[in-house]
Amino acid sequence: MNKQKKPLYRYYTIILIVIMALNFIVFPMFQQSKLETTNYSDFLNKIEEKKIDTVQIENHNIYYTLKKDSTDKTYKTGVMNDSDLVNRLDKSGAKFGQVYQEQMNPFLSSLISFFLPLIIFWAFGSWMFKRMQKKMGGDDQMSFSQGSGFGLGNLGKSNAKVYVGEQTGKTFNDVAGQEEAKENLQEIVDFLNNPAKYKEIGAKMPKGALLVGPPGTGKTLLAKAVAGEAGVPFFSISGSEFVEMFVGRGAAKVRDLFKQAREKAPCIVFIDEIDTIGKKRDGAGMNGNDEREQTLNQLLAEMDGFDGSKGVVLLAATNRPDSLDPALTRPGRFDRRIPVELPDLAGREAILKLHAKDIKCSSNIDFNVIARASAGASGAELANIINEGALLAVRDHRKTVVQKDLEEAIEIVIAGEQKKGAVISNRERMIVSYHEIGHALVAAKCKNTAPVHKITIIPRTKGALGYTMQVEENEQNLLSKEEAFQKIMVYTGGRCAEELIFNSITSGASNDIEQATKLARAMITRLGMSDEFGMTALETVNNQYLGGDTSLACSNETATKIDEATIALIKKAHDEAYQILEDNKMKLHELAKFLYERETITGEEFMYILNKPAEIPAQTNKD
Repeated sequence: MNKQKKPLYRYYTIILIVIMALNFIVFPMFQQSKLETTNYSDFLNKIEEKKIDTVQIENHNIYYTLKKDSTDKTYKTGVMNDSDLVNRLDKSGAKFGQVYQEQMNPFLSSLISFFLPLIIFWAFGSWMFKRMQKKMGGDDQMSFSQGSGFGLGNLGKSNAKVYVGEQTGKTFNDVAGQEEAKENLQEIVDFLNNPAKYKEIGAKMPKGALLVGPPGTGKTLLAKAVAGEAGVPFFSISGSEFVEMFVGRGAAKVRDLFKQAREKAPCIVFIDEIDTIGKKRDGAGMNGNDEREQTLNQLLAEMDGFDGSKGVVLLAATNRPDSLDPALTRPGRFDRRIPVELPDLAGREAILKLHAKDIKCSSNIDFNVIARASAGASGAELANIINEGALLAVRDHRKTVVQKDLEEAIEIVIAGEQKKGAVISNRERMIVSYHEIGHALVAAKCKNTAPVHKITIIPRTKGALGYTMQVEENEQNLLSKEEAFQKIMVYTGGRCAEELIFNSITSGASNDIEQATKLARAMITRLGMSDEFGMTALETVNNQYLGGDTSLACSNETATKIDEATIALIKKAHDEAYQILEDNKMKLHELAKFLYERETITGEEFMYILNKPAEIPAQTNKD
């Protein structure tokens, strides 16, 4: 703890020196600036000229002021052996007298000049420090009664929230769509409830379990559910709460957290976003010894120091597992790594039903349809879909949520709210109609694409003037080369329709171009779907749970060839999509006109018109 206070004592010492300098040097200098020393002869001349206003004699000095002096200066001269001085002053009309200064008690003088400023500074510093603590530490408050050093006793206190018993309010019944993760964590619950059977066989419980997965998949919820199932105290803290501006404070918080955990064992300690303090050490800080590294070192030491058999289980969550220090993830610290991935079709349906229990829903809602339409959604997004559906029902003055509410909620999450007041010209609406039908028509004519579910040209708040929604009939885990190529064809279908019908192109295909380029590049660099490069990894993915930043792992010459291959692949997909639209130009016109009039059509309506035989105009015979 002394190491923590040392920088603060330096700070207070500097402030004290500044105050003393102001008190004994600067302030007296300001007073001296209005006092001017003169000769005794000048003093006598002023008396003769009757310019002196007041005269005071103190000890061996004479202090006088002048009449009509705009500077308000006080003049000082020494006392001479002049017996006629009183008569001269009397004749000049000056006010004069002698001051006998009463000597102040030395103790009182020291108290006023030295200790009083110190007490004022102490009180002001304590008040400021309290404000700092409130802003930085949350519950980490100070009080004047907590030892010396302005209440610094709480500096190393952990800010962890403690839930005792079943106060988390969560159990495994509140978690859906993560059956594998629940199965892994159930073993920890069993150990906390029945440690004897593990000790009997000699098994050691993992000291820590690391929950990894994308944001919103329920990592924190699972940790709370473990504590709720086991009925043990639950310490919850974010990794960012360990990082402080004062050196050593983060390490002290780690020590205090584990001290509290040992006292309340058996218990669970949960550190959310552990990558904040657990990043790989690279020595880039101050001599490789910055505050974050000190905190990490202390965490590693504490994990080595506590005995897992005592019933203290450490859980942590992160969506950046690749950035963690290897010393943190090695066996003996975080022994178990539990993936918490995006839910599959069955998982999404279970999550939707779980959240739908809290709202009034129509009995005929098909949650399987909603689950299929929300492929790739996390648990948090699915909960948001249910809530958005409830809000839509209230907006329409209905007492229950119906199917169309949830379908519209999916579109709100994907593309935003409808821009009902948007003003779009008829020409632009027609261009958007052909653009969206171009996507849908290419998708319908390809064998390896998802069926069209809905097409709309109603603008949305996230920037889309229209969109085509495709929904897979079954959950898809693998992507074939043919499927990937035909996805690119569908992406290019909108631009192809603009070229074919209007002989011009617009900015409406910007997102399509981005997605097509991303997929084509992945086929070449990561999926091994290029004849030229074969099964060669030319690109690596970082932060796969946060969007997946990519970086090339090849020479500049190879990178140039990758660009050329990407361009060629997209051009090939574009040409084939264009040919499909040209071969079905009549249907393109018919469907675009239908969409223009209706603004929104379903996949069933689209397929009905597409498969309906074209009407051939009747020919008249000329005899």
